[in-house]
Amino acid sequence: MKTAIRLNTVQEYYFSRKLREVRGLMAAGKPIINMGIGSPDLAPDPTVTEALIAATAAENAHQYQSYQGLPELREAMASFYKKHFGVSLDAATEILPLMGSKEGIMHISMAFLNPGDGVLIPDPGYPTYQSVSDLVGAKVIPYRLRKETNWLPDIVALEQLDLTQVKLMWLSYPHMPTGAVASEAALTELVAFAKKHDILLVNDNPYGFILNNAPQSILSIPGAKGHVLELNSLSKTFNMAGWRVGMVLGDVEIINAVLKVKSNMDSGMFYPVQKGAIAALEVADDWYTALNKIYEVRRTFTYELADALGCTYDLNAVGLFVWAELPEGVTDAEAFIEALLHEKDLFITPGTIFGAGGAGYVRFSLCVDASLIQEAIKRVKN
Repeated sequence: MKTAIRLNTVQEYYFSRKLREVRGLMAAGKPIINMGIGSPDLAPDPTVTEALIAATAAENAHQYQSYQGLPELREAMASFYKKHFGVSLDAATEILPLMGSKEGIMHISMAFLNPGDGVLIPDPGYPTYQSVSDLVGAKVIPYRLRKETNWLPDIVALEQLDLTQVKLMWLSYPHMPTGAVASEAALTELVAFAKKHDILLVNDNPYGFILNNAPQSILSIPGAKGHVLELNSLSKTFNMAGWRVGMVLGDVEIINAVLKVKSNMDSGMFYPVQKGAIAALEVADDWYTALNKIYEVRRTFTYELADALGCTYDLNAVGLFVWAELPEGVTDAEAFIEALLHEKDLFITPGTIFGAGGAGYVRFSLCVDASLIQEAIKRVKN
């Protein structure tokens, strides 16, 4: 059976393929320490699972749910944005819950991109921006991010591009994979650029509360709503990656366009999951403090691991990863991580999977117990 032509434009997701190999090595008895993927290993707050369990007894718990999510879930999302970002949103019209923000990337792309339309994608950046754009037949226009400019877009360089067919631009701040933070001034400049060229600007914001003292939303920038969407997720902030709960936020007309796609793709989020998500969004502030204390310890050990490998890194970066430059004289990130995997039983991610701009870098995930990171340090030093 012949597959659709669109499949010729994409490959199986790197982590789908690579983690299958890692699991195979583990099944064969290899003591692999997996610092490759950002899948939180910690549990949500107890109130979250308690809310989920209690909700399974509700009369309508196992029926189809609204495509727009429970009103109280949208209200909780609106309250969360007001409290932590100072952004006021209409819960009824400007918030759309998602089954993870990753699906939102597809929904937004299907809602706004015709074949041949241009889409600006960060390099390095989340690989799904590229693959989804390819699947919908859009013209991918990478824009290079560089260490020298703190991994921020170069507006002057963007202005020199042919932007006549560009309809969409992806951002991700705090940035994945580098952990760079965009200043309010930088975000203001990006919003102005999008408005000037009538481009839909989408900021993917799942890492804002991890090891970051100043969470921010692009929706707080004056004048943003008409040309800006933001994606957010409970996966990293609340240790709920497997629950698949996210959200897209923005102007009502843009949200309604995304809803047209979404309502034809699923039949609503499981009711108990929504009730658990509400509980997560309402946790006290000490949740974030306690979580970040754990990640702070892990990051300190990861810096030590990077030092042992001869890698260098930015102490000002935030988020769930440590983005590190390869040792001096080493140029092939994939060969570097393969050697670690098979010689030291340690898996980290090559920067090249995030685009050409990731060449010369590797990424360490902090979703590993501190004792395992210490074990990785011993293996590297021995």
